[in-house]
Amino acid sequence: MITVLVTAIGSLAADIVIKNLKKEGYQVVGSDIYPKEWIVDAYSVDRFFQVPLAADSTAYVNALIGICMENKVNYLIPLTDVEIDVLKNNRNLFDDIGTTICISSDKTIEICRDKRKTAQYLQQASSIKRIPTLSASQISLNSDFNIGFPMIAKPYDGRSSNGIQRIHTTQELDVFLDSKTSNGYIIQPFISGKVVTVDVIRQADGKKIIAIPRLENLRTANGLGTSVHIFHDHVLQEECCLLADHLEIIGCVNFEFIKTGEGCYYFLECNPRFSGGVEFSCMVGYDLISNHIRCFMGEPIDELRSYRNCYIARKYEETITAYERDHE
Repeated sequence: MITVLVTAIGSLAADIVIKNLKKEGYQVVGSDIYPKEWIVDAYSVDRFFQVPLAADSTAYVNALIGICMENKVNYLIPLTDVEIDVLKNNRNLFDDIGTTICISSDKTIEICRDKRKTAQYLQQASSIKRIPTLSASQISLNSDFNIGFPMIAKPYDGRSSNGIQRIHTTQELDVFLDSKTSNGYIIQPFISGKVVTVDVIRQADGKKIIAIPRLENLRTANGLGTSVHIFHDHVLQEECCLLADHLEIIGCVNFEFIKTGEGCYYFLECNPRFSGGVEFSCMVGYDLISNHIRCFMGEPIDELRSYRNCYIARKYEETITAYERDHE
């Protein structure tokens, strides 16, 4: 039996990832930084393990290697950016024990996880509308750089909208540039519009690429769509396929765009993992989970069948995970 380790199973993508892997007949092992009683999906996996924070990279990697060896794990699917950053740098340790980490190449991840490198790399992808991007140091050293107000300052390696700042005036810009953290930021003009997330999957050989877009009508502060409109836009979908090829994506990732009132799409970023809303795409008939793992097995992925435009809303549901022993 093929065994898959899924990390961060307290995250939003975990439920559909676990369900669809088990539907395919895989044995699923799960891990998270929190105890079992705190995680609903800890009761959905065949075995659960609590692990250290990925920020403690040595302890985290050692824990996962131990889990993989004990459970003869064939494939490892990380669900968060911080884990991918760590696992990318330790891929050889997992290769040595026969565990394949289901993420794109080191080069691809380095580009996607660094907004400065993404902006530079996409200069070669002429079909994609890019937001003008400067580093804070570029603006500090050259006052002639002017991208207009308001501006958005983002950590170059940020995730889930953490650390984003909006800058409205020259005075606010000066204060920001004088701060100790500004060197870790990029600065872009603020573009008004709605976020469009596109779940994209690409075979390693590039022979088949699938893209499913959705407009996020409601979104949490940390960037999770809770009410979405899944739609067709053949031009956007084709551009995403070309971009996935250009980035040499392997497996499933998600691209984010801003769609302006005029209908223009501006590329924001590529998250080299499942989106928190990957289940939305699965619900319209394309199993991104099982197809993702096929990309690392060297097997062809499914064709995208016709789907209807639709609206999908997410709700939260409470579950009792454990009872304490009665007090005597």
